[in-house]
Amino acid sequence: MDEKRIKFIVNEFEAGQRLDKSLSLLPEVSSRSYAQNLIEKKLVFVNGALQRNSYVLNVEDVIELIIPATQLTELIPLDKELNIIYEDADLIVVNKPSGLVVHPAHGHEQDTLVNALLSHTSELSMKNEQRPGIVHRIDKETSGLLVVAKNDRSHEILSSQFKEKTTRRTYFALVEGKMMKPAGAIESFLARHPADRKRYSSVRIPKAANPYEEIIFNSQNAPEGSKWAKTHYACLQKTNQYSYLKLTLETGRTHQIRVHMKELGHILVGDLLYGYKKSDYEKLGLKRFYLHAAELGFQHPTTKKDLNFTCPWPDDDIEFLKKQGIKL
Repeated sequence: MDEKRIKFIVNEFEAGQRLDKSLSLLPEVSSRSYAQNLIEKKLVFVNGALQRNSYVLNVEDVIELIIPATQLTELIPLDKELNIIYEDADLIVVNKPSGLVVHPAHGHEQDTLVNALLSHTSELSMKNEQRPGIVHRIDKETSGLLVVAKNDRSHEILSSQFKEKTTRRTYFALVEGKMMKPAGAIESFLARHPADRKRYSSVRIPKAANPYEEIIFNSQNAPEGSKWAKTHYACLQKTNQYSYLKLTLETGRTHQIRVHMKELGHILVGDLLYGYKKSDYEKLGLKRFYLHAAELGFQHPTTKKDLNFTCPWPDDDIEFLKKQGIKL
C-alpha cells in the first residue's frame, strides 16, 4: 500500500474523545496502539500542530494523519484446508468460511485467505503483491463464494466484470423482525458514518428545488465521498421473530447489505456493529452475523463461458437456522 493521507473535521459526536481513541476507530488504523504509534512518530496533526495521545478533541478540529506506505513483507503460507469449488489454469472459486479475513491487513498479517491460498498454489496474480489473486472481498464474518485470479490477465478481466457490474452475486441472510414487503430494492449513496468511522450509512440528499423531481442514483451524481449502492431483496420465509431473505447486489460496496438492511429496519441477526443487541448475541451463543454469499456468476476470462456457482450455508449455521424455524 502506498502512503495514504487522511483528513477530517471533528463533528459533535466525536468531540470530547481522546485523540488516540478517535483515530483507532478509523479502519486504516483499527487499534489504539497503532494510533499511538502514529502520534509518537509525528504523523498526526491537529489544526496543523502535533498533539499528545491524551489531547481531547473539539468540534471543528482539523485532523490530518499520514499512514506510512506498507513495507512489502514476505507472506507466509498458512496450512489451512480450503473448500475449493472450482479451479483451472486461470482462476479458483473458493467457499470462504466465516471468521477468515480475505487479505492481510493491520492485525491480520499472516492468518488470512491469501496465506491459505499460498499454501495451496504458487500460481496467483500479482497485481497487488500484498493481496495476490484477490479480485473482490467479503467481510470476515460473511461466509461464501469468492473468485481468485491465478494470473494478471485473468485478474484484469475479472476486475473489469465487477466494475462493469456484469457479475452475478446472490446472498442469503437472516434478519430481525417480520418483513412486511415481500420484495423490493433499496438504493442510496453510501459513505462513512459521521459518528463512527467503522460503520457506513446513507448520505442524506438535499431536497430538490422541484419537489416532483426524482432523485437519480448512479455513480456519476454521487455526493463527494460517497458511492451509489443498490440492493434487491426478496423475503423467502418469516417466523415470529425473523425474516429469511434472498439478496441480489447491483453494486458491491463495503457493508452494503448490512447498511441497507439496518435502514429497512431489519438488522442482520448477530450484526453487533449495526445495532444487534449484545445480550441477544450472547444468549443465542452466536459467533457471527448471518450473511452468506451463496451464488456467484461471471464470464470465464479465457473461454468466455458463463460460469455459475452455488454453495450452501456451513453445517453449523444450517443447524442454527433450522432451530429458528427456517426451512432450507
